[in-house]
Amino acid sequence: MFYWVMKTIFIGPVVNLLFRPWVKGMDNVPATGPAILVSNHLSFSDSIFLPLAVPRPVSFLAKSEYFTGSGIKGKLTAAFFRLTNQLPIDRSGGAASEAALRAGVKVLEGGNLLGIYPEGTRSPDGRLYRGKTGVAKMALQTGVPVIPVAMIGTDKVQPIGRRIPNIRRIGIIVGEPLDFSRYAGMENDRFVQRSVTDEIMYELMRLSGQEYVDVYASTVKDKMAAARKASKTAESRSAAVRLPHAETPETGVGPGTRRRKGHKEPGEVTIIGAPGTAAEAGPAERGPGQSGGEKSGEAKETQRGA
Repeated sequence: MFYWVMKTIFIGPVVNLLFRPWVKGMDNVPATGPAILVSNHLSFSDSIFLPLAVPRPVSFLAKSEYFTGSGIKGKLTAAFFRLTNQLPIDRSGGAASEAALRAGVKVLEGGNLLGIYPEGTRSPDGRLYRGKTGVAKMALQTGVPVIPVAMIGTDKVQPIGRRIPNIRRIGIIVGEPLDFSRYAGMENDRFVQRSVTDEIMYELMRLSGQEYVDVYASTVKDKMAAARKASKTAESRSAAVRLPHAETPETGVGPGTRRRKGHKEPGEVTIIGAPGTAAEAGPAERGPGQSGGEKSGEAKETQRGA
């Protein structure tokens, strides 16, 4: 009931008015029976635009972080995802991911539509990345058709990190169903799983026009995060060793400065008898038999006689 009310009364009309989505190939979605909708993932808003465009309810496998947020925003997000029949998927792998896939299989066994992003996370740069084999496992196990869906322009509406979306038109292209019944009984073969996944990703590339990169998007994101961290660390170290701009050299030190009397630059040699030194008045300048002390005494006598 909540899903229908939100779609037809509240969210649906507003989205259609503001973003004016254009849709091609929606008749490829079966009116009844189970099917898997596989989509490229450019933006958080993909999980809003696609279910609103499909006439039937769609249950999406969404990352578990959407269901465990804290604060008012986190709790509202978790409530919205649960009330719209979204299923949490743990992307850490192993038993946790297998449990999420079993939940998806139950949706299909109930005759419903299941939505999934085979890339596993949003594209960090608008390109299409290598798909994970979870979608192939479910398709081979249940034998249901796989319907490729290309989201167009949603990364411009809400790029990663942007909370308030840009108002602009988006598009949705639905491709023809993919049938993998030829692999019946081979659902546990890893090579078959990879072959099915690659075929799905090829169709998404063809429909979306995206450049394909045969690397997991999560790997690229980890490298980008590590590069940002390294850059910040380097900047912090550089700032720590940089001298303050207000610091000035001491008086009489450095080129072009006036030297104080008696000041020597580091490494400068003092020459005895050179002008300006203490030995400047040498014996050659004194009278015969006169010392420096005798000269001083005569000067003092002269001053008294005056």
